[in-house]
Amino acid sequence: MNELLSDSLLLMMSDFLLIFAQFDITIQVWLCIIICVVVLVYVTVTPVTLTAMTLERYVAICMPLRHGELCSTRNTIHCILIIHCLSSVPCIVILSTFFVSASLSFYKQYQLCSMQVFMFYIWQQHLRSAVYQHQFLIMSIIFVFCYVKIMKVAKAASGEDKKSSKRGLRTLVIHGFQLLLCLIELWGPFIEAALFQIDHSLFYNVRYANYVMFFLAPRCLSPLIYGLRDEVFFHALKNYVSFGLCKTNTIYQI
Repeated sequence: MNELLSDSLLLMMSDFLLIFAQFDITIQVWLCIIICVVVLVYVTVTPVTLTAMTLERYVAICMPLRHGELCSTRNTIHCILIIHCLSSVPCIVILSTFFVSASLSFYKQYQLCSMQVFMFYIWQQHLRSAVYQHQFLIMSIIFVFCYVKIMKVAKAASGEDKKSSKRGLRTLVIHGFQLLLCLIELWGPFIEAALFQIDHSLFYNVRYANYVMFFLAPRCLSPLIYGLRDEVFFHALKNYVSFGLCKTNTIYQI
């Protein structure tokens, strides 16, 4: 639920930014800051949430006796708060460098809203790169660690435990693929910043491609994957895709 709500909010805000960019709509910098704060925080919430879900699968399979205790409702709420706190770190670092560099009159200027507005010096781009690469490394290590541990348990398990472990492993692979797309997205701004200095037309084309492949795609996978696991939804979707040619005996209730 946390991932779905954060992704929905992020997609709505990013759609506004995309429309502004496509039609060259400028807004005042102070308003751009508010929009970018939401985007910067929630663009990180998704990979951090996927990392937390990976850890949850690790606990469920490798430490089943402690799963109920560690994944209680109270701890889940605490985990959501921690996710948002960790996701705020890149935003705080990036905007702090902007606040100490910008003059008061700059906040009233009209600019095309993008992250380039907040980058006055090359060291700011290097700092942002360092923050996101550090984040990329930590999440990758956590995922590889959980994957190796669950693989060992899956090989050693037997019977129902083996089926449960394999099911958990498949879920982990799905989360890993989503996480990979999200982490590649973290490299997008650095590629775009380099292209912005070379060719503006190429910059806009690459930015649009990155938006579709590494921004929209991982955030559409979760509702699709978990929706397809529901038998009623799967048969309903199959019926609609085939234009009613594929008949099922399932009774759909709205």
